[in-house]
Amino acid sequence: MFVRQCGVVTNVTTPVEQEFSRLKLAEFRVLYRTWRRGVPWIDHLLLGLLVWLEEKLIDARVKVEVDQAIEEYKKIEPPVPDCVTPVYTETFTEASTSLPEMRLTAPWYKES
Repeated sequence: MFVRQCGVVTNVTTPVEQEFSRLKLAEFRVLYRTWRRGVPWIDHLLLGLLVWLEEKLIDARVKVEVDQAIEEYKKIEPPVPDCVTPVYTETFTEASTSLPEMRLTAPWYKES
């Protein structure tokens, strides 16, 4: 609601408009408008229930959309091959008295 004061148009929100701003989806705003009774505590409980349901609905919709997007991506992009396991070697030297020299190398690595 806009109010003109001293030639300046300002945005003034009523308590009912503030309640509507908590609801993100138009379907839930319509439900709140049709189900409210004018009793403040009942209207507040109804608003809380609708906000909770709306959050659950949005979360479910997002989860479905993300899962579908991931499935489409997997169809388009081939799966990445698994990483090659490294080669583990232990060598005992005269310098190491109690512990061996341990190395992890790639299978294609050749010592020179």
